[in-house]
Amino acid sequence: MFLEHITEEVISRALNAADNFDATICVSVVDKNGLLCGFRRMVDVIPGAIDVAFKKARTASLFRLDTEEIGKIMRPDGVAYTLEFTNGGLIGFGGGVVIYDNTARVVGAVGVSGATPGIDNQIALKAAGRE
Repeated sequence: MFLEHITEEVISRALNAADNFDATICVSVVDKNGLLCGFRRMVDVIPGAIDVAFKKARTASLFRLDTEEIGKIMRPDGVAYTLEFTNGGLIGFGGGVVIYDNTARVVGAVGVSGATPGIDNQIALKAAGRE
C-alpha cells in the first residue's frame, strides 16, 4: 500500500536527477514482490534500457539488495555465480536499489537504466530517497 502512494514521487525524483546529470533514462518502480507499479522513459532513450530498468528494479526487490551489491556475488569468483540466469534474468550492476518505508521495511525497488551504471545508481538512490 505504501508504495502505491509514492510511485509517482519516486519516478519524478529519478527524472529530476537524470536532468541534473544530463542523462536520458528509463525508470521502473516495482513492489516488494517485483511486480511493476510504474514506469517512464525519456524521449530518445536507448531502447535496450527499457528492459534493463525493469530487471534492475526486479532484481533489487526479489533479493532485497541493491544490484550493485548483488553483482559482487554473481561474479565468476562469487558465491552465486550464474545467479543472473535465474528468475527470468537478473542484473548485477548499478542502477537497481531497494525502497524502504519509514520503519526500514522493504516496500519495493527502483531501477534506472540509460546512462552508465554509476550514474544510473546515483539516480536510483536519489529516486528511492536514500541520498
